[in-house]
Amino acid sequence: TPPVSRRTFLAASGASAVGIAAVSGGMVVGAEGAWAITATNLKPETMETLVPMARDVNPHDRLADRFYAAAVAPYDEAAGADAGLKSLLEDGVAALDDTAAGRYDRARYVEVNGELDRVAILRDMQSTPFFQKVRGDLITGLYNNKELWPKFGYEGSSAEYGGYIDRGFDDIDWLDQA
Repeated sequence: TPPVSRRTFLAASGASAVGIAAVSGGMVVGAEGAWAITATNLKPETMETLVPMARDVNPHDRLADRFYAAAVAPYDEAAGADAGLKSLLEDGVAALDDTAAGRYDRARYVEVNGELDRVAILRDMQSTPFFQKVRGDLITGLYNNKELWPKFGYEGSSAEYGGYIDRGFDDIDWLDQA
């Protein structure tokens, strides 16, 4: 038998450990371990699919996937209290996967490599209650995250400081005045 290097052994065992954790404990770990969420009420596959869906619905190249994971994480707890929401999310993700399987010969939505191809799937579903629910919730799930405000140039509420008139209302350095 060929010798196995330490690096190969560690890489293979690390990948196995992540796969086992994702399946047995309801833990969903993102690519390269950059984010993780726990699924207790929804299938881990559902949570795993909602993260790239969130990025495809509200794409921001400068945002890490952990912000999208944080935006969809509340669905798991909410699905425990609301069977209708659980069904909506599980069935919606199943529909995404069915479309991916039929159109792109991929078993799941997350396996579709091209962003434009995933967006085409979402475009076909944009009038569904599933899509509208996720899209609508992402508005607050993403943009109410105070950690993201500086990335978008938003300084936060100014009402407690007398309003925007004295706090940068006329800051337009972003406008090129060439």
